[in-house]
Amino acid sequence: MDVDEDFPGDMPHDQVAEHLARRKARAWKGELADDQALITADTTVLLDELILNKPLDAEDAKRMLSLLSGKDHRVVTGVCIRTRTGLHSFSDTALVTFRQLDEEEIAYYVERHSPLDKAGAYGVQDWIGYTAVECIEGSFYTVMGLPMHRLYAELKLLAERSL
Repeated sequence: MDVDEDFPGDMPHDQVAEHLARRKARAWKGELADDQALITADTTVLLDELILNKPLDAEDAKRMLSLLSGKDHRVVTGVCIRTRTGLHSFSDTALVTFRQLDEEEIAYYVERHSPLDKAGAYGVQDWIGYTAVECIEGSFYTVMGLPMHRLYAELKLLAERSL
């Protein structure tokens, strides 16, 4: 299902991922049983006040990776839990440090991996994560795109409230 990933220009960038996760949940037109939940998520990469979503093409991916090279950036993953009775959303943030990348490494990654469907043009779970990520403060799974520790806690709370 394709969902428009635009967001209001005046929206604080640390709220964009959660906004998009809610938009994805609302876009689904199916029905849920009382014991079901639809979980949607979206991830954004923030370099200072610049937001890096999915790159438009290979050149844009190279540009993004060049910007991230040798720098710290924040990764925010927003999650929405849709139940029969409503929506519940949250976000989680991790701080990621990249080592300096050279042009050949960036080109290699863009040519051999799939950066076009990833916020910031990288997947922490693949080659660039293995070779370029020096440090993560926060959850690896938040950077990967689904903060499982938070999702589990939120589902547990929702289940307790419905008892």
